[in-house]
Amino acid sequence: MKNKINSRFMAITAIAIVFTVIMTTIVYYKLFQQEVMDDLISYAHIIEETNIFGKDENYEFQNFHLDTKKIRITVVRPDGSVAYDTQADVTTMDNHKNRPEIQKALEQGEGKTIRTSSTIKKSNFYYAVRMENGNVLRVAKETGSIWSVYCSVFPVILLISGILFWVCYLLGHYLTKSLIAPIEQMAGDLDHLDRVSTYKELMPFINLIRTQHEDILKSAKMRQEFTANVSHELKTPLTSISGYSELIENGMATEKDVTRFAGEIHRNAKRLLSLINDIIKLSELDASSEHQITMEEVDLYAIAQACVSMVEPSAAKHGVTLHLSGESTVITANKDMIEELVYNLCDNAIRYNHEGGNVWVDVGEQLTVSDDGIGISKENQERIFERFFRVDKSRSKKTGGTGLGLAIVKHIVELHEAQLQLESQEGRGTKICVVFHK
Repeated sequence: MKNKINSRFMAITAIAIVFTVIMTTIVYYKLFQQEVMDDLISYAHIIEETNIFGKDENYEFQNFHLDTKKIRITVVRPDGSVAYDTQADVTTMDNHKNRPEIQKALEQGEGKTIRTSSTIKKSNFYYAVRMENGNVLRVAKETGSIWSVYCSVFPVILLISGILFWVCYLLGHYLTKSLIAPIEQMAGDLDHLDRVSTYKELMPFINLIRTQHEDILKSAKMRQEFTANVSHELKTPLTSISGYSELIENGMATEKDVTRFAGEIHRNAKRLLSLINDIIKLSELDASSEHQITMEEVDLYAIAQACVSMVEPSAAKHGVTLHLSGESTVITANKDMIEELVYNLCDNAIRYNHEGGNVWVDVGEQLTVSDDGIGISKENQERIFERFFRVDKSRSKKTGGTGLGLAIVKHIVELHEAQLQLESQEGRGTKICVVFHK
């Protein structure tokens, strides 16, 4: 990761240096062109104003010193013929009337142009001005082109670029190290993220990692506890089944005992089967929380009616009377999960009731299942939805409860983003409400 970030820094640095060199060269050459042209204009006006050629057309310098090796002076008549030139024989020179700077001078009073030779890598600067006698005075200067200028300063540019690149490499290495250091510290010790010294921009990321790490630890602890509880819950009925069957197998049970032992084996087998079914349901719900569940419009009252009919035999066995009230209410939910939720609420209300008790199921703006059973103490109300938690363990074993019913209910409620409300008073009964979003 460090190498990748460093390479990106260096790539950006190289691009920035090359771009800066190119733009600086262009700007410098533009300023250089402007300076050369300004010098030529000054020379031309000085020559014109001082009348160094005299009044005749001999065009010889008079009392004026000018380095004609650097500055070329040319006088062109209105017809384009060359009258004077400091660096060439006028008799051999062609007509200059079509030269851009000469044309502009004849038409507008002055003209200027730059002509670059790609073969000799030179640029020629020309400035022409029309004099009082109608002739055109042109001054010219030859300089290197932008490529020759660039080549001449290339070693210096290369040296400066190398220094800049090296400095940027050191700075990039330092910045990369300071950027990665907190992440490496986090990776090495996720349990002490509060000790990580970092910059404020990274704090949201650290807080997110801390939250996720705590959730993972919590989940791992819950799974560990769940595994231990499952092992314990499975062990109890299996031990009973194994013990009773061994007594029968060894002939240590009388004929009367065999009937009683068979009943115990059957009861524990049913409890074991119920426990396995609830564990499977919880596992399916855990898997559903990681994937999108299928939703559809379902009639909550119709589901409640079907569930009440399903638990009617169990209620009659426990001497509990069921009451269903309400109206048709359509919600968007997973039908199988809602059926499981209503069934578990009704089954729980029946199991933790007394003979002659009542269970009321009401469907309206919310689903309400209430009973007049044993109730839940205040200290246990916060834990009632935990897996394998039982208010009355002896009653659970007697009625075949697994301690997972309300845990399944809570899980389904969370998957549907609904609200779960509990009201209970010990010895008076319990009321559980589920509020679904419309």
